[in-house]
Amino acid sequence: MKYSIDKKEQYVIFTPQEEKLDSLLAPVLKSELLTIHAEGFENLVLDMSEVKYVDSSGLSALLVGDREFGKNGGVFIISGVQDHVMKLLKISMLDKKLNLVSSLEEASEAIFMHAIENGEEEEEEEEG
Repeated sequence: MKYSIDKKEQYVIFTPQEEKLDSLLAPVLKSELLTIHAEGFENLVLDMSEVKYVDSSGLSALLVGDREFGKNGGVFIISGVQDHVMKLLKISMLDKKLNLVSSLEEASEAIFMHAIENGEEEEEEEEG
């Protein structure tokens, strides 16, 4: 699987450079997502702008990423979803479960807002 990783201060952008996310590539994606999380990154943006096809294995990899990064208060955001992939996400009702945005800029803003919201919650807990 070809991909790029861009590590920012608060998050990582993972970009699969493949047209298909299928049963051959989904295990690699799962493994890479778990590795990035194990390295201590809490927030990840999955840039799907180059992916034109996803099968059930690919959907499973997305759910693994969502579960793993969401477990300790982090966030997993998927950006740049192509039309065909979005149709599949809607049919499977995963568009309601997954955090989907249209661009990397929106993803960055969502992570920033998530950090602010979590910071406020932690302050309230400390005061209470």
